[in-house]
Amino acid sequence: MEQDITIKIIDRDGVSHEVLAPTDMAMNLMEVVRSYELAPEGTIGVCGGMAMCASCQCYVLSDHQLPEMQDDEEAMLSEAFYVKDNSRLGCQIQMTLDMNGLEVELAPEN
Repeated sequence: MEQDITIKIIDRDGVSHEVLAPTDMAMNLMEVVRSYELAPEGTIGVCGGMAMCASCQCYVLSDHQLPEMQDDEEAMLSEAFYVKDNSRLGCQIQMTLDMNGLEVELAPEN
């Protein structure tokens, strides 16, 4: 069953975008940002979503219950710049019905 969710993404220029994200395509947040071209090409998802570059780091602004951070994501964030308590890698946030209303801000480019 096809169902889209609405999420809000604040880009690196501070502009807020409300976008529709499909839940039936196994997409993650980084792929949604890329599909809407909310970051210049080559500046987000550099590693292809393997949690190896932190180019898709974002700050989770809403109160959503996200999946527990895995070791590879935690290790990557420990080496990244501009990390905050609410930092996550967009490639590790899957677009599911539970993510409806998610609000994130893209971290500054390294």
